[in-house]
Amino acid sequence: MGDALQTYLARTGASRRLHERARRVMPGGDTRTSAYWAPYPVFIERGDGCRIWDADGNAYVDFVNNYTSLILGHAHPAVLEAVTRELRHGTAYAAPLGAQVALAEMLVDRVPSLESVRFCNSGTEATLFAIRAARAFTGREKVIKIEGGFHGTHDTVEVSVSPSLEAAGPADDPRPVLASDGVPGRVRDEVVVVPYGGLEPVERAFQRYPGQIAALVIEPVPGVMGYIPPPPGYLAGVRDAVRRHGALLIFDEIQTLRLSRGGAQELFGVVPDLTTMGKIIGGGFPVGAFGGRRDIMDLFDPSRPGSLHHSGTFNGNRATMAAGAAALRVLDEAQIARLNAMGERLRAGLREAARAAGVTVQVVGVGSLSSFFFTDHPVTDYRSRAAVPGSLQSLLHLHLLNRGVYVISRGSLSLCVPMGDAEIEECIAAVGDALGEMRPDIERAAPQLLA
Repeated sequence: MGDALQTYLARTGASRRLHERARRVMPGGDTRTSAYWAPYPVFIERGDGCRIWDADGNAYVDFVNNYTSLILGHAHPAVLEAVTRELRHGTAYAAPLGAQVALAEMLVDRVPSLESVRFCNSGTEATLFAIRAARAFTGREKVIKIEGGFHGTHDTVEVSVSPSLEAAGPADDPRPVLASDGVPGRVRDEVVVVPYGGLEPVERAFQRYPGQIAALVIEPVPGVMGYIPPPPGYLAGVRDAVRRHGALLIFDEIQTLRLSRGGAQELFGVVPDLTTMGKIIGGGFPVGAFGGRRDIMDLFDPSRPGSLHHSGTFNGNRATMAAGAAALRVLDEAQIARLNAMGERLRAGLREAARAAGVTVQVVGVGSLSSFFFTDHPVTDYRSRAAVPGSLQSLLHLHLLNRGVYVISRGSLSLCVPMGDAEIEECIAAVGDALGEMRPDIERAAPQLLA
């Protein structure tokens, strides 16, 4: 990485020292795998609006926003006021709260699939309980999952998240590949993997395991893959296939709920049986939620014999409920439309910056979520995403950090309410400048991308 690495090392000495100190007490120097990059990540000291400052005092425009969760940016006054007011009354009790009811009512009002909802503390918990509900409701055990889809880190979904293509088998009929050591081998028998974007593999999966599939779980716009838009008619076709075969459709809207007032399901006009949520509904605090049809969610009603157990010490805690309600009040249709329009301008600007630099790239996304890929082939699914040179993605990330633009290291960006045209232009200019400096590296790694 040459000069870019030397620049990074020179401007982040305090982060380097903190990282070395952290490694003595935490594996890898952090408590969150996705926040790591080589040679070490910057340590962030504070955030305000759409900007953050690291331990060395370097400022960045934040296009990560805690992996899309901070849609109002950092330290939004409405959230701070709501949480401060509520914390005067305590934090959590072994009892229900009126604040839980208020946030649940807001979600049921906004999201088409929700008739009933329960809160937890992470997206991982949300997908875990949604899948458990589907298995209990249908009496079946197998789950269909999209290759390259990420739904948290419980065992059932730790399958084919980023498999090697050699292990994954045919593109149209992928083999399930465990995503982590420590996941029992039997999980491979519980999960049926299909590629994103095609209906024939979905139908074939149901035909192969008749009467055995409880649910199909899918992100309407896959996040880790790079916010790839669904092909026209795809989600509706999945909805039809799942219904015909007596299974349940679970939309993972943990990231995509921001795309319209009612999430991706409202945007694309497809209503699932269950929806998992997180990120923006917590206003920057730990949160997860799952909900959907009342007849399914009633399985968790403890007043009913044989109900499903769902507990958690901090489920629906006061701070999260207050912050989430405050965030959703700010995030009205006008704000979402503004963010989505800025996302379109960002993608158009990134394409133009790459064209001006003489570099062929793919820029994809939906609404306020975007990704930038070094490839001359369309990115439409996991296999086409996996073909993108990781070395160039990492190098661009380093160049952008040196220019004060904070993005997800794999090349993804999300927008937040405090951003405006100035921040969009700052990002576009930084990418254009970085691509110009990277031309020798691109010529070595992928010369076909240069004009």
